[in-house]
Amino acid sequence: MTVTGYSLPQPAADPVWRAPRADDAVQATVSVPGSKSLTNRKLVLAALADGPSTLTSPLHSEDSERMIAALRALGVEITEVPGAGAFGPDLLVTPPATFRGDVEIDCGQAGTVMRFVAPLAGLADGDVTLTAHASALHRPMGEMIKALREIGADVDDGGTWSLPFTVRGRGHIRGGEVTIDASGSSQFVSGLLLAAPRFDVGLHLVHSGERLPSAPHIEMTIETLARRGIQVEHPTPHEWVVPAGTLRGRDAAIEPDLSNAAPFLAAAMLTEGSVTIPGWPASSTQPGALLPEILTVLGGRASRRGGALTVTGGPRIAGVDLDLSAASELAPTLFALAAFADAPTTLHGIGHIRGHETNRIDALIGNLRNIGGRAEELPDGIRIIPAPLHGGLWRAHHDHRIATAGALIGLRVPGIEVDHIETTAKTMPEFPQLWARMLGAETDDGTGVRRP
Repeated sequence: MTVTGYSLPQPAADPVWRAPRADDAVQATVSVPGSKSLTNRKLVLAALADGPSTLTSPLHSEDSERMIAALRALGVEITEVPGAGAFGPDLLVTPPATFRGDVEIDCGQAGTVMRFVAPLAGLADGDVTLTAHASALHRPMGEMIKALREIGADVDDGGTWSLPFTVRGRGHIRGGEVTIDASGSSQFVSGLLLAAPRFDVGLHLVHSGERLPSAPHIEMTIETLARRGIQVEHPTPHEWVVPAGTLRGRDAAIEPDLSNAAPFLAAAMLTEGSVTIPGWPASSTQPGALLPEILTVLGGRASRRGGALTVTGGPRIAGVDLDLSAASELAPTLFALAAFADAPTTLHGIGHIRGHETNRIDALIGNLRNIGGRAEELPDGIRIIPAPLHGGLWRAHHDHRIATAGALIGLRVPGIEVDHIETTAKTMPEFPQLWARMLGAETDDGTGVRRP
């Protein structure tokens, strides 16, 4: 996959990646690429706006490239322009007068693409068929299909309530009041909120489920809408009102991906070392913003200086009880840390991660047991019981976060082999190179790592 002026790292010829072991404490500064969640939200809003927008320091990965391809298929002009970041060009987004129909969009494995583009398809002038990679066709879409029908869109799913399906776009969506159960993914809420200003009468959305995962991602959506002139009312924790209105074209910067920083910060924890992430925002709606607090609870020390976050590992990793309902995407990283804790750890509030790129609970438990570890599945989480570990195969299951969890385990356990480490290209194509340089590079070559 190539972007003009910038080439995404290509998969290794050998699909089995031998995770490097850390012989001493990691001491490194690691710059990470832009946030996937922010990049794809801001791409969608720029495509809906009343004029051009330039996105600076966007993420260039499989997920963001899927979003760019989807928007281009709908008639959005997206041009790469020179940028100052180390991870690729900026993006100039020029929206069309009307989204183009009679197209098919392959969402790959990207949940944000399938959930954010589906409402846009109803605004197109013609049919838009959404499909996905075979490994992602299981991902929940029924609530989005149901919601679109209730607000006036014509959706043909062949009775499956899943991908692939066709939205018969008529150039507009009525909008109005709709109730959904977003327990399976907060992306259902975000996808509807992002497109809602373009609905004829706006949107009054109510979530009917008992729990709502990844609430910070919804706050992120609300904040990005506000920056383009749309104020979302939030009268109750499970209710949102979006007025019909005009989204302003405006330039927007993308924060570093804080969740993608998690494995590097966790490396400091596992090796009693120190890792610094530059450009850490003073405040952020990214779930990864909770990492300093969480890693401190686990026994590390977090400090901020000059816009950078540094995490330093201590002599122990504490076994704890963590509610990750607000930051479930951190679960694989924290699972890997818990395997080396001084007591059992319970991660809960993460039942919905069974419906991600893979069933993450099954994948994590199966991989850990394969190398001698102990973990138990709970109705809404996992309990990890520390035990001696040995080398072996760690299966990525087509899931970038499962792959990086294996890399973490490998820092302490010799002989860990991760199959298909290239799955990290979904949100961080540079991961294998950044990981290797964190452990041994002597100079900063412009790709993001410097050994002090």
